[in-house]
Amino acid sequence: MTTAPKSMRLHIGIFGRRNVGKSSLLNAITRQQVSIVSDTAGTTTDPVEKPMEFLPLGPVLFIDTAGVDDVGSLGELRIKKTKRIFDRTELGIIVSDNGQWGPFEKSIYQELTASNTPVIAVFNKSDIAPVQQAAKTELKANGIPYVETSVIRQKGILDLRQEIIKNAPESFVNYSTIMGDLVSPGDLAVLVVPIDKEAPKGRLILPQVQSIRDLLDHDAYCVVVKERELADVLKRFENNPPKIVVTDSQAFLKVAAETPDKIPMTSFSILFARYKGDLNTFVNGAASIEKLKAGDKVLIAESCSHHPIADDIGRVKIPRWMQQYIGGELQFDTYQGNDFPENLANYKLVVQCGGCMTNRRQVLSRIEHCRKNGVPITNYGVAIAYILGIFERALRPFAGGLDYFRKGVEI
Repeated sequence: MTTAPKSMRLHIGIFGRRNVGKSSLLNAITRQQVSIVSDTAGTTTDPVEKPMEFLPLGPVLFIDTAGVDDVGSLGELRIKKTKRIFDRTELGIIVSDNGQWGPFEKSIYQELTASNTPVIAVFNKSDIAPVQQAAKTELKANGIPYVETSVIRQKGILDLRQEIIKNAPESFVNYSTIMGDLVSPGDLAVLVVPIDKEAPKGRLILPQVQSIRDLLDHDAYCVVVKERELADVLKRFENNPPKIVVTDSQAFLKVAAETPDKIPMTSFSILFARYKGDLNTFVNGAASIEKLKAGDKVLIAESCSHHPIADDIGRVKIPRWMQQYIGGELQFDTYQGNDFPENLANYKLVVQCGGCMTNRRQVLSRIEHCRKNGVPITNYGVAIAYILGIFERALRPFAGGLDYFRKGVEI
């Protein structure tokens, strides 16, 4: 890995009406010609993403969006794509070019703050349209920081950069750990990494790489093995056993059978259930598998758009195991990437992937969508552990998650 993956970057969405200068502003912030700029309204038709190192924050992802006042049937599609960006925005920049804080700006602000997303107001083209006093008063009353900019004159760009740093979410500045709270300095973790068709030659899957780095960051040791080598490794460390064994969910049963009960064991996907989502919600969602009946619809939500192969985990293995468990056929729909259905009413369960290719805000947004619709949601690893009968064993490293399950809390 030579660059930070997209999912590890602070997602900064730039929103506003058509032709307010969103693309010009992005080009000025990044000091690059990232977005096409034109006087013609509606030049930006699809979200434009620009990853960069934004010191001192580190890796960020700017997202330039289409105008939310677009018109016509094509405009409606553009607006729909723009609104999907709300779900993964961790810091919102709302751009106005007339010195006013009007209905369009307020509607975007309400969308973002509904999910507690911090917002910065930008009054662009301030050299020809000064900020009106009514707008200043309203923003100050609501505690919304604002900046006056002029891209042509390069005015306010540094001020905007400072506001971005100042308003970055605390959760990004103090990013949570994958395994650091499960080990102490000097502890040993054994990572079981099957090498299958979905692990490209010369590379490991992203959660495995990130877990290794996280262990090193916390001064712990790790041994990486394939599943057939686990027994030998555990025997070598019999007198000083590892603090935890982590496996790919597909090898759960074999690893559980070979790992002594006194050694905590879980999966990469369950680690990511709490790192990218909410473990308690996913635990409760997995328990709802008991309520599934033949003919029910289940949504498989993949955050990446990989090309599926034979025996794919989301399209083949999980559906097969789930149908075997309930003793009947289920209907499965699969959504990839940033796509997620607006209407969840027809689904009895949503199964989210580990989420290694997206950010936590998007996973939390999906959880919230499911909660509003009364639909339980779980993730790959948690669901697999439940179906295979090793649920409590896999949750044991996380006292909170196990207690939550034993209490039988409903969604």
